Amino acid sequence: MIILLNIFLIVSINNEEKRLIGNVLDNLHYYASVAEGNNYFNLFDEDAIFFGTDATERWSKKEFEDYALERFNKGDGWTYKPISRNIYLNSDLNIAWFDEELDNKKYGIFRGTGVLAKVNGVWKIKQYSLLLPIPNELLIDYSKEIKEYLKNWINIYCKLSIIW
Repeated sequence: MIILLNIFLIVSINNEEKRLIGNVLDNLHYYASVAEGNNYFNLFDEDAIFFGTDATERWSKKEFEDYALERFNKGDGWTYKPISRNIYLNSDLNIAWFDEELDNKKYGIFRGTGVLAKVNGVWKIKQYSLLLPIPNELLIDYSKEIKEYLKNWINIYCKLSIIW
């Protein structure tokens, strides 16, 4: 009986932590959609990293704030609606990782993945990565376009670096 009670307690705690983490992620998407920058960035830990869809978008929290707050202050956010989500916890219940499918009206289905840590009793985003999954059938042709684009971008960037 005690064993069953312990199992029930563990499952209950695990489910409650997953609910809290889900709330953080739901709030992340809500605050972005209504351009509430302060609330949005309060969900991130101070040393968080955000990976956007562009190959150049690896931002510290500060760098991401500089970019996004300018948009948010103009009332311009972005909307991704969760379709499905998987949340996993370590055995100490202080680190979580997730993957989620998101819908965006303009671009379609995205995937978000990331890590959260419990900081002073509050779940904070440590890393978030947003990506656009590409069907394998389209990947070969599309990857050629991306390589060409990045090659041109690198050439331009290197020329500008030499000038400065």
